Amino acid sequence: MAPLTPGHIMTRFGYKLMSEEHGAKALVENSVLAEAAGFDFVSISDHFHPWLEAQGHATFAWSVLGAIAHATSTIAITTGLTCPIIRYHPAIIAQAAATIALLSDDRFTLAVGAGERLNEHVTGARWPSIPERHAMLGEAIDICRRLWQGGVQTYLGEHFTVDHAQLYDVPVQPIPVVLGVSGPHGLELARAKADGIMATEPKPDLVEGFKMGDISGPCYSEVALGYAATEEEGRRIAHERFRFSVLGWPVNSELPTVAGFEAATKAITPEALAVEISTGPDVAKHVEAIAKHVKAGFDHVVLVGIGPDQAGFVRFFEKELKPALEREGLG
Repeated sequence: MAPLTPGHIMTRFGYKLMSEEHGAKALVENSVLAEAAGFDFVSISDHFHPWLEAQGHATFAWSVLGAIAHATSTIAITTGLTCPIIRYHPAIIAQAAATIALLSDDRFTLAVGAGERLNEHVTGARWPSIPERHAMLGEAIDICRRLWQGGVQTYLGEHFTVDHAQLYDVPVQPIPVVLGVSGPHGLELARAKADGIMATEPKPDLVEGFKMGDISGPCYSEVALGYAATEEEGRRIAHERFRFSVLGWPVNSELPTVAGFEAATKAITPEALAVEISTGPDVAKHVEAIAKHVKAGFDHVVLVGIGPDQAGFVRFFEKELKPALEREGLG
């Protein structure tokens, strides 16, 4: 594989804190390992349920974020993604984000999205259509930014009301807001409201669509890696814990239960999943998977190490994967 040409934007690599796969203490410990190994940032999922029973966890991300902010000192921190429109009121997320920004000395970025029914239905609220969720998300971003300014704020929107609310502990620096996108409607909202985008597929049109005109900002993407000592073991772990990923966003955002994901993924084989996810111990294979995202224009790439051996995955990144990425001009 030919290295990128000189002058390309330097890529920052992040470590995914999968709250669906690991308990609260392990997530904090893994963030410390990631910082020591040279990751540039951590990104934590914000779930009420796991996708599959084999994942087995779903801790409260905001409690874990506070612990991470205290346990680390240099690594940047982001959500990936938080839905601030149904399970949470946006005023609550504004307060939570401001607190993490202060605890981390301005290392925090709030990445938000329109959510998944899997997590948001738990309060009994109606699950809105995609256009309505996007409209709600736009209002939520406006509310957060107003509250972060300090002072008493009142907001009367189509979807949300904030009644004489004031954050007494406001962030020292403006908190960057990154928006999860998968298509043109999300990009339109991101250009209007956000500082950057976050995606899960290496699509150049997402980066190009966001940066139309004079817009600039960070572009995040996620790539899942089934690192393991053998190809067979990597495929097994990826199938056990990550087969939901091949269903695609139109399905993943709509199924309401873990049982539904178990049923929907029943026919997916490890061999079929291997076409989508790089597995095994081969460094070159993982570099090739990551390169697709870098070459698509994403300058912040989140690496998801599937499976229980997070210490092994972090060590693999530090000793083998990161040096290989640098040799290829990808880091």
